[in-house]
Amino acid sequence: MTQTVLLTGAAGKVGGMLRPMLRQRYANIILSDRHPVDDLAGNESYRPAELGDAQQVMELCAGVDGIIHLGGQPTETDWQTVSTSNVQGMMNMLEASRVQGVKRFVFASSNHAVGMYPRTRKIGTGEKVRPDGRYGLSKAFGEAACALYADKHGLRTLSIRIGNVCEKPANERLLSVMLHPEDLFQLCTIGLEHPDLHSEIVFGASNNIRGFWDNDVAFRLGYRPKHRAEDFAAEALEAQKAIPADPVADRFQGGGFASEEFSGDAERALWN
Repeated sequence: MTQTVLLTGAAGKVGGMLRPMLRQRYANIILSDRHPVDDLAGNESYRPAELGDAQQVMELCAGVDGIIHLGGQPTETDWQTVSTSNVQGMMNMLEASRVQGVKRFVFASSNHAVGMYPRTRKIGTGEKVRPDGRYGLSKAFGEAACALYADKHGLRTLSIRIGNVCEKPANERLLSVMLHPEDLFQLCTIGLEHPDLHSEIVFGASNNIRGFWDNDVAFRLGYRPKHRAEDFAAEALEAQKAIPADPVADRFQGGGFASEEFSGDAERALWN
């Protein structure tokens, strides 16, 4: 049974949302981030680590049963920064998990691994990856790396292609990709506890009737989202009126990530 859970990226917004739920369910929570976490509860401890430093990561993973890996570069930026945190850092985490005998690994992947699909097309996790930038590319790599460590080394992994973690959607796109923190926590517990998990990819989305994704794999694993983006549709659509139109972002699932630095043929990308 999972008793000690390591949460990387613990100082971030999403980590802060998960912490109260994690400490109620698991005996020991280890929090890690490059930034200090000093508001520790009774069953929380803090271990700093730079993901690009293999020795620090090896020490970080000692005595851990399961990992929720939120850490890394969270936005689009230059490749050196992305690759250090999200490619080399991911390999450091997985290799340390293997060496230290970690049993479960929940990876915070992203919808941006498939962000170049059109909003008019509903996709499942069996579709090929179509990243919308260097950040999305690094998340696609992370999913593949999880499969490698599951197949060759027995690590049980769950990659969650997170939409947008929030309690209510702030614009039209978020009506499709909202992931309430409580629903994210439910997916994390599946990754940490499901008895038959080998290596799966699921979409991190709440019960969104405008959703872009077929989340059948998550449902098969027992996921039952409790929150509905549509409950906030009127507010989100009103807020959308104040956002300038973007002919690329408004057509691709990845939104602004898809339009950033875009210099291709949108029509060809949309129909292939």
